[in-house]
Amino acid sequence: MHLFDRSVNFMGGHAIVGGHLPIAAGVGYAIRYRGGDQVCQCFFGDAAVNIGAFHESLNMAAKWQLPVVFIIENNAYGMGTGIRRSAAISELVERACAYEGLAATQVDGMDVLAVRSATDEAVRVAREEKRPSLIEAITYRFMGHSMADPSHGTYRTREEVEGWRADDPIISLSDRLISAGLMDSEEYEEMDRAVIAEVEDSAAYADASPRPEETSIYGLVYSDEYRDDPGRRDRWR
Repeated sequence: MHLFDRSVNFMGGHAIVGGHLPIAAGVGYAIRYRGGDQVCQCFFGDAAVNIGAFHESLNMAAKWQLPVVFIIENNAYGMGTGIRRSAAISELVERACAYEGLAATQVDGMDVLAVRSATDEAVRVAREEKRPSLIEAITYRFMGHSMADPSHGTYRTREEVEGWRADDPIISLSDRLISAGLMDSEEYEEMDRAVIAEVEDSAAYADASPRPEETSIYGLVYSDEYRDDPGRRDRWR
């Protein structure tokens, strides 16, 4: 879960639920401080809206007019707990009303083009109006939450899962592209096979790779300047 790639401005995945929301606010502050025109997009699940960092981050973003787009991927469940059981509000996007200047919208998260349209508008608001946004994308998780979770889990029925599968966003988009004459079924199938092959090759490479040395756990934790300066390192132990 701890992925990070500064070269493409990917500021990381984080195992702590909602732990990256304050980081997004910090990135937004850095953009504003430096006078840049970048926009920070922060994705998180519905369960994260009940933690303090969610409210603190949205409050700071709204108060300081930071170019951040907060995107709730509302798939109805936080691990195995239904959002209706844990949130005292029916529409999560309504929480935006507590922060003046925070633009907000709810979108069909199973519709690729609808999500793109909503995101384009949020980016425009960030760049032109210097305001943050909150997007609630209503979506669904087809598989279990983790390897310890069965394919559909004991907290939802197989019928519920199959009902949502009928609205698979990838299949829906491919059908629309084919209907519009932008691609044909053979092109889609070829693309699908290529993606599956790439994923399987990546998994095979990982399985065949040797385990890293135990000492590698300390690598890529601090900057090179910090790691290569024993005196500086010792002062902060």
